[in-house]
Amino acid sequence: MIVFLHGVPETSALWDKVRAEFDDETVALQLPGFGCPRPDGFGATKDDYAEWLVEQLETFDAPVDIVAHDWGALLTYRIVSTRPDLLRTWTADVANGAHPDTEWHSYAKTWQTPGEGEAYFEAVLALPIETMAEAYEGFHLGHDDALTLAGWADATMGSCILDLYRSAVPNIYATWGDAFGPSAVPGLVLYPEFDSFAVESKSHEAALMFNAREATLRDVGHWWALERPEEAANVIKTFINSVR
Repeated sequence: MIVFLHGVPETSALWDKVRAEFDDETVALQLPGFGCPRPDGFGATKDDYAEWLVEQLETFDAPVDIVAHDWGALLTYRIVSTRPDLLRTWTADVANGAHPDTEWHSYAKTWQTPGEGEAYFEAVLALPIETMAEAYEGFHLGHDDALTLAGWADATMGSCILDLYRSAVPNIYATWGDAFGPSAVPGLVLYPEFDSFAVESKSHEAALMFNAREATLRDVGHWWALERPEEAANVIKTFINSVR
């Protein structure tokens, strides 16, 4: 089983085009509050999402191949370190987010600031979807894919994003880093060539920390799963098949 996990600000539909390239059985998990309701009492902190992910993975009959993006990737680095028994392989991007010296991007810093984060989402959600899409086009996305991404945002997602990022100050390494180290499970760190939220040197150093293989995805940005699904799927398949 190949399990796909999205990030922020996305839903499981991020993976539709990539999953279409696989003959294997696949499933795309949906983070609570992202394109679906936020469960009553769910805190939406990084630890809440990590616990939720463990619960989801425990429902499968055997360890899975997980493919994760953005915050899905950061949660995966936690599972790799604390519950490797649930995984057969792992593939994840933004490894710089697991680096001890990483610094959050400017959007995250806004979301982590009380008042400013709420005002950000209030303003963004009031924009026409075409205007939202234009902003995403600045991150190497074509117009149609940018429209798709813009259409996923809602107030529930916004509230979860605020709580998630506010639980990760100054970074995830500060509270999860003690468990980080060479992975007992084969791993692949992806580095998209034009990802505005990735830092190549720190991604490389984090890959070394986890003893993971590395692959560069050429001519794509942060949302590589939308841009070049066939090429991305081929890289992932090659890795997964190499350890079968």
